[in-house]
Amino acid sequence: MSHTVDIPTELKSSLRKFRFARRSQGNAALVVKIDKNKLIMEEEEQYDEISIEELADELPANSPRYVVLSYELKHNDGRTSFPLVLVNWVPRTCEIKMMTLHASALIEFQNTADVNKVIEVRDGADGLTKEAIDAKLLS
Repeated sequence: MSHTVDIPTELKSSLRKFRFARRSQGNAALVVKIDKNKLIMEEEEQYDEISIEELADELPANSPRYVVLSYELKHNDGRTSFPLVLVNWVPRTCEIKMMTLHASALIEFQNTADVNKVIEVRDGADGLTKEAIDAKLLS
């Protein structure tokens, strides 16, 4: 399988640790960017106990990111779970070249992160809200 962007071993290891971390409250996020000069993915930041609104504010307004999110989901029956979700952060103001590069690597990153649910966010911070994530996950 050909690929346009490499996922280094260190990032795969970080994804694995993030995936299997035990969480009992709050949201956690691992943010990944693409270095367009080297054509590799890089871990940009990890956040623990971050609100969705704070996370949206931390993400760049003009550059795409992959965000693996461990999300505290309150179910209608009172249960709480922590599903892993891939937020595909692609603001409309990104340069076309970066959007294309980001899109070309999405499926490979999703498979590497082993995340089934993908939430596309194109409206910047306005599109990444607790209500929007709840709507996608509880539907």
